[in-house]
Amino acid sequence: MTHNNIKMTIAQFAKLHKVNKRTLHYYDNIGLFSPSAKGDNGYRYYDVSQSITFEYIRMLKEMNMSIEEIADYCKNPTADRFLKIADMKEAELDLEIQNLKCTKKILKAKRDQIRLCEDLQEQEIRIEECKAEKISVLPYDFLDDDISQVFVYLKDKWSIEQIRMGVGSFISLDKVINKTFERYDGIYTYTLGKTSVSDTFVRPNGKYLCGYQKGTWDKAPAMYEKMIAYARQNNLLLTGYAYEIGLNEFAISRPEEYVTKFMIKIDG
Repeated sequence: MTHNNIKMTIAQFAKLHKVNKRTLHYYDNIGLFSPSAKGDNGYRYYDVSQSITFEYIRMLKEMNMSIEEIADYCKNPTADRFLKIADMKEAELDLEIQNLKCTKKILKAKRDQIRLCEDLQEQEIRIEECKAEKISVLPYDFLDDDISQVFVYLKDKWSIEQIRMGVGSFISLDKVINKTFERYDGIYTYTLGKTSVSDTFVRPNGKYLCGYQKGTWDKAPAMYEKMIAYARQNNLLLTGYAYEIGLNEFAISRPEEYVTKFMIKIDG
């Protein structure tokens, strides 16, 4: 007996390919993939040479082809049909890889944020060296008390991946100094992939005065007041906008654990 005509029972074939026997029974019942031989004892057997065909079927299924589509192809496999499937699935895989890279980037950013929050005191002010970052910005003043409408607004403008990176707000330094927080200037998120040029802005690199505040958002004015006082005491010239963003909203049980980061560029 040669290797090419070794016969296997359904149980043996299922074990070889690490699949459930019910899957093989189902494929047999619908005519997609059936045992090649019937023994004198009435049992049906797979030929080992069928293994390659079976793995190609599994590959097509892993590429999100339906059983009906796979069955249709297997009834009339041709080079032309296979090349069309290969081209289409390669493009889909490229897109999936790109999406997975975005997801990995989001997870890394969130992990780093959560680890930072674990070491924070209730309130901290630091000077940090920050790299330039491309952010996507939208006008939004927060005059409407219905915060639930923000997400509806964002979904029309940004991808869900961008939103998952976190959404912050920004307000002019003049408003911060004058303690006029009624009307913000906009909201922002970190840019992922292609986006409208008119919606993007590069937050420059350099030193930033950063504040970290645990607790609800209504503590923001008090934090800004302390940051401005810190800048005056240390002769720091601030410029541009003040940026706020939550760091741990998905990893807390109580609002009191919420951590907001505040950033204001130091001039010079």
